[in-house]
Amino acid sequence: MDDPIDFGSELRRRRKEAQMSISEMAQRVHYSKGYLSKVETGKATGSLDLAQACDRELGAAGELAELAPSKRDEVSTSPTPLALNGLPPVTGHFIGRSNELNDIAAFANEYTGTNVCLISGMAGVGKTALALRGIWNAVDSFPDGCLFLNLGGDTTGGREITPHAALDALLRLLGVAGERIPSSVEARANLYRSAVQGKHLLLLFDNVRSAAQVIPLLPAEQKCRVIVTSRNRLYALDDVMYLSMDVLAEEEGIALFRSAGGHRADHADHDTVTRIVAHCGGLPLAIRIAAARFRGSSAWTPRDLENLLADEKSRLSVLDDGERSVAAALTVSCRALTGEQRRLFALLALHPGSEMSVGSVAALAGVDPLLARSLMDRLGDAHLVTYVSADRITLHDLVRDFARSRVLPGVSQRAQDASVQRLLDHALLWIGESNALITPHRYRMPNSAAKPSDHQKFVGRHSALDWVAVEWVGLVGMCNLAAVHGLHSRCWQLAFALREYFFLNKLWDPWIETHLVAVDAARMSTHRQGLAISLNNLGIGYVDRGDLNAAVERYQEALEIFRELNDEHGIVDSLCNLAWADLYLGKPENALRGLRVALSHYRRMGNDRKAAITLRGIALTESELDLYADAIHHAKQAREVFRTLDLWLDMVMSTNCIAWAHFRAGNREAAAFHYDLAAVQAEQFGSCYERARALAGLGNVHAASGQHAEAAEQWARADEVLFALSPVMVGEARVRMTWSEDVSA
Repeated sequence: MDDPIDFGSELRRRRKEAQMSISEMAQRVHYSKGYLSKVETGKATGSLDLAQACDRELGAAGELAELAPSKRDEVSTSPTPLALNGLPPVTGHFIGRSNELNDIAAFANEYTGTNVCLISGMAGVGKTALALRGIWNAVDSFPDGCLFLNLGGDTTGGREITPHAALDALLRLLGVAGERIPSSVEARANLYRSAVQGKHLLLLFDNVRSAAQVIPLLPAEQKCRVIVTSRNRLYALDDVMYLSMDVLAEEEGIALFRSAGGHRADHADHDTVTRIVAHCGGLPLAIRIAAARFRGSSAWTPRDLENLLADEKSRLSVLDDGERSVAAALTVSCRALTGEQRRLFALLALHPGSEMSVGSVAALAGVDPLLARSLMDRLGDAHLVTYVSADRITLHDLVRDFARSRVLPGVSQRAQDASVQRLLDHALLWIGESNALITPHRYRMPNSAAKPSDHQKFVGRHSALDWVAVEWVGLVGMCNLAAVHGLHSRCWQLAFALREYFFLNKLWDPWIETHLVAVDAARMSTHRQGLAISLNNLGIGYVDRGDLNAAVERYQEALEIFRELNDEHGIVDSLCNLAWADLYLGKPENALRGLRVALSHYRRMGNDRKAAITLRGIALTESELDLYADAIHHAKQAREVFRTLDLWLDMVMSTNCIAWAHFRAGNREAAAFHYDLAAVQAEQFGSCYERARALAGLGNVHAASGQHAEAAEQWARADEVLFALSPVMVGEARVRMTWSEDVSA
C-alpha cells in the first residue's frame, strides 16, 4: 500500500513541475522563502491559507488544500499563550504631564466611548514616553498582557511597518504558530481579531504614520485598549479619544534639564537653565539632547551651552548627540509633505512674526486664501504649525530654525524675494486701510501695494484697531525684512504707516526702531522725500520718549531736505516740530514764536487738524509763560475743532491741557473738574496715557489742597494705569515729583 501523500512533498513536486523557483513562489504567496522550504521538507506543517494560495498560483484546483491541516487541527495544536508584557521601560527622567496621565488612566480603566486613544503632537514632544508611563501605571488592569509595536513612522528612511508585517508580529506574540498565519492582510486581520476576542489586552502602536497603517490592527474587542502615538492627527480614525500634547511648561522643562543633565546641571544657575530651556522651546527631545551633551562635555559651563543654543545658525547642530537629533526628527515629519506643502513650509520661515494670519500665508505663497488654509491645515495635521486661533498659526522656534536652515535653501532666492514682496504689499494694504479708520484726518502717502479684486475691508474702527493690536509686532519685523531684501521704499512706507497705532498707544520704542531702519532704507533708495518724512517721524518718537537733542537733530535734517525739495507742507511740519521741541527744552518764548508761524501756515493751507494741534501746543506754551487765560482760551478752541472733526483722542488731550492751565493759574476747582472729565473720557475712548495724566493731575490738585491721602490714592491709580509718566514731557508728572516727597513725609 502506498504511503499517503503529504502536503509539503506534493507542494514541492507541483512547484518543480511548473518550473517555479522557491523564491518566486515565496514572492507570489507572500510567505518567506525559508518557511516554504521548511514546509516542503516536512519541518513545518503549513496551513490551509498557504495551501489555498499555492493552489491559486499552481492551478492545483484545490488538491493542495485537501492535503493541508484543517482549521480545527490548527486551533487544536496551537499553544495557549501566556500573558505578555512587552513594554519597553519608562525613562527615569519623565517629568510632569499629570493631566495627560490622568486622561490615560481614565481611558484605560473607565472610558466607555471607544477603545482607541490617539496621542498626537510634534516630533520630539514626548508622545512615546507619555504613552509608556500611562500604560505602566495601568498594567495591572490588563491580565492578558500589554504589547508594544513600533510601526516606524519616525524613521528617516521611510520604511515604516506595513499592516501585513505588523499583523504577522502581533499574531506570533499572541501565540499563533507561523505556519498558521495566512498570507493576505484581510485574513491575518480576521485571525488577529479572533485571537484577541474576550481578552483584556492593552496595545501600544507607536509612531504611526497614517490611519491606513493602523486600522487593520484595531481589535473589535472592547475589553482591549489601544493607544496610538503619531505626529499626524489621523482624522480618518473616526472613533477615538484624542489627546494632543504640547511642549513642557517652563518649570517642567527646567526640572527635565536638571534631571537628565547630571550633577552639574542640577546645581546650575536658575536663570541660565531657564534660558537654555527657552532656547530648546520647551521641547523634551531638545532638552534631553542638550542635557546629555552638557553631561558628557565636562569642559562646557552652563553659560557655554546657553551661548551655543542662543545662536540660531548653530542651534540645530548643538541639538544632535549622535543618536538623537531634532533636525532628523523634523526631517521625518517634513518628508511626507507634497511639493506644494513643502514649499509653503519653507516660505513660512521668511515671516518675521511669531504668528501669522491666513492672509499673510496666502501672500507669502502667492495663492488664494482658500488654498492657503488647506495647505496650513496639512502642516497643522503634521504638527509643523500650530493654530492659535481659527485663522492664525505659529511655528515652534526649532521648527522655524529647521525650515529656515534645511528647507528654505531649496527655494530660489528670486522666489524668496518675490514672496517677501507679496507679504509686504499685503501688510501695506491692510495697515493703510486700518489707518484710514483709526485716524481718518491724518495725511497718508500712497503706497506701492496693489489691491486684489477680492480684498475685504475692515468692518469698522474697532476691527481695524483689533487687527493692528495683533499684527504690529510682526509688522515691525517686516520693516527689517524689507531692508534685508533691499525693498527700501516698502520699508519706510511701512514704518510711516505704523506711526498711527504707535502714537495712539505710546509705543515709542518700536516707533523709533522702525524709523531708524526706515531712515537707513530711504537713504539707500535715494528717496529724498521719504527720507525727510522718516526723519521727521523719528524726531517725534525721540521727543515723546524725552530724547530732545536727538529729536532736534532729525528735525533740522528733515527741514533742510524739505527746503531742498521746496515742499511747503514738509517745511511747516519741521518748523512746528522744532517749536514743540523748544517747549520741552525749556525755551517757551522760542516755542511760542515758532508755533504761531506754523499756525498761520496751517490755517492758510486749510489744514484744520494740524492747526488745532498747534493751538494746543500754543496753550501749553502759554501756561509755561503764565498766560493762563490765553492758554485756556486756545485749548478750548482746539478742543472744539477736534469735536467737530470727531477726533476723540485729541479732544481728551485738549481737556487735560485746559485742566493743566487752570491748575497753573491756581484754580484748583476748575482743574479738578476738567481732570475728572478727561479721566472719564480717556477711559471711555481707551487712552491709558491721557487717563494716567488726568489722574496724576487730580493727585496734584489734592496735594495742593493739603489732602495728602487723597493725593496718594490718585497717584497710585495713575501708576496702575500707566507707570512712570515722563516729567520732561508731562507737566503733571513734573509737579507730582515736587509734591510727592511732602506727601510721603
